[in-house]
Order: sequence, then structure tokens, then C-alpha cells
Amino acid sequence: MKTKIRLLVLLISILLTSSCMTNKPLSNSSGVILPLSDSTALREGSIVYGLPRTVFNIVVTMERTVEKPGPYAQYAGDLLGLTDVILNENESWAIKDIIINSHDELDPSEFYVISSTSLFQTNVLALRKEGLILDLNPAVMNSAEKRSASNGSGESQYHSFDLGADEYFQLQRDTAYRRISVDSSFVRIPYIVEKKKILTRDQLAEKAAKRLMDLRDGKQLILTGEATVFPQSDAAINEINRMEKAYTELFTGKSISEVFSYTYQITPSKSMINKPATLIQFSDHTGPVTGTMKGGKPVTIEFVPEKKTKGLTVLNRLNTKTESKKYDKLFYRVPDVVDIRINMGSEKLFNSRKLIYQFGEVIQLPANYIIGK
Repeated sequence: MKTKIRLLVLLISILLTSSCMTNKPLSNSSGVILPLSDSTALREGSIVYGLPRTVFNIVVTMERTVEKPGPYAQYAGDLLGLTDVILNENESWAIKDIIINSHDELDPSEFYVISSTSLFQTNVLALRKEGLILDLNPAVMNSAEKRSASNGSGESQYHSFDLGADEYFQLQRDTAYRRISVDSSFVRIPYIVEKKKILTRDQLAEKAAKRLMDLRDGKQLILTGEATVFPQSDAAINEINRMEKAYTELFTGKSISEVFSYTYQITPSKSMINKPATLIQFSDHTGPVTGTMKGGKPVTIEFVPEKKTKGLTVLNRLNTKTESKKYDKLFYRVPDVVDIRINMGSEKLFNSRKLIYQFGEVIQLPANYIIGK
């Protein structure tokens, strides 16, 4: 009986000992987690991981508008009664859209080494293809932010003006005389000489204005039902509208618009907090100012953290009072919510909130922690 009791006590002791060994934390083993530096020794079997940082790709869409006066701009008031016409060629630029895309990459200043001679179980080190640990950035915050403005009107491609006349020359007939000798006397014989004479700009403008008024009268007859022949589709009206627009531009001028996209990459740092940084120089007359060009207004970007992770630093220090506890915990980074503002002088071009890793705090997690448990 005593022998059975002894065997039972021994069996319970073995079970308790094995249970304690299974739940043994990393701090009781020879595991060490340190920031990577020149003095850190890399042993065989060590794991090196890095913390993420946020990088922004900023796509700025600009529109270039060229105003070109018509060849008959000076006659617009006399022939058509138009007053608000383009008289001088002009070029202007405007920022239409700003798109901010973010992606994560390894922060070269935040590499850590895990060295351990014992096996510990954790799924925290499920490294992504970028080599990041603990991706806490929700996918919805990584989506592109776009602020659009209304598209300008005008031709998408430049082409020269058609003067709009059906003829550019007129025949001028003159009577000339030729002297012929007949029986020791001279006789003047008349003949007709035809010469082409270029129409003056006044005449061309008058012809274009008459053609424009004829188009308007014809369209009016079709729309009011007074025409003798009616089109079977809207193709005729569309063509009349196109021709009317082309003739009108001979007097009013036209605007030609082109769209350009420029991409700028920026990696925020804590030295940029609440300090506007110049993204580009922009001019209303020449667009983006590059190289040796002068002038333009600075387009600045500003990062204003909301300091949502500020309290995590205090918790981290309270939990790591001794050096031994600091070495057996994984370092990871919690991103902070940051208000991003892009301004040009007093004009606000873009404002959005994003998660930025490098503005958050680096805190620690138990090395044998299991996510989802």
C-alpha cells in the first residue's frame, strides 16, 4: 500500500514539473532581443527583423490652359456684337487633383536581433514579404485619397484656325492695249487681263460672319419646323453645331487644355512634425518650377500627429523596470494617426488623415505571445 502511494506521488510530481517546463517564459532561457548595431554579435540561428516606416507617393495633376485669340477678334463687336473675346495669347496653370498613396518599407534605423538557444512558440514573427513585423495598419487607411476639381473646357489638342472663307482670292479684270504696226502706222488693240487679288482681312471676316449667320438661320429653321427638308437623325444638327462653334472661335478665340501628372515621393520623419516642408514650387504662368527657373509659390506639406500612441511610452517604461525584462520582449511599432495638410500659401489643396509608423511609439510584446489566443 505504501509503495502505491509513493508511486502516485512521484507521478504527480513528474506531471507538475513537465507542466511548469512547458509554460516556462523566454526570460528564464538564454534568449536575448537587442537592437541591431555594430557592436551586436550575430550568432548562428539568430533572427533579424525590421520595423516598418510609411512612405508617401504624392501624385499632383496640373492643367495647362493656353488662350489663343481668333484671327477676327477685332471684328467681333462690329460684325457679331461680341464683346467678351480673347484678344491676347495667354498661358495659365492650375493644380486640379492631388492623390496620396502610402506604402510600407523597412526602416533602416529599426532592425532587431533575436538570439535564443531554446525553442519558443509564437506566431508574432509571421514576416510579410517586405520583412515587416506586426502590420497594424488597416487596409482602409492605405487606400488612395483623391480630391478632384472640375475639368476645364476647351480643345484637348492644339490645331490652327481655318479662316472659314469659301474663297481667298477674287479675280480682277483690266483692259490692256497692245500696239500693232499696220501699213506704217500703229494701231491699239484692246485685250482682257485677269489677275488674282488676295482678299483683305476685313473681307474674310465679313464672309466668315455671313457664313456663321447662315448656319444659325438654317438651324433655326430646322428646329422650328419651317425647313422644307428635315434630317432623319441628329447627325445634321451635330455637324451644324460643330461648324458654328468653329466659326464663332474665329472671333472669340479658343482655350486649349492639357493635363500633366507629376509624382513626388516623401518619407516623413519626426523632425518634420508641425513644420511645413516645401514639396514643389508652383507658378500660375509656367507650372512646376524646376532647375534654374525662378519664381512660383511654395506648395508645402505638413504632418500634424494626433498623438494617439503617446501614452504607450509610459506603459512601456513601467513594464520594463529591470534590464533583464527588457531583453526578452519583442520590439514593435504602433502607428500614429497623422493629419496631412498640403497648402499653397493660404489656399488649402489637400487635407486627410493617415497612419504613419515612424510617428508612433516602439513598444514591447512578450516574445512567446500567441496572436489570436
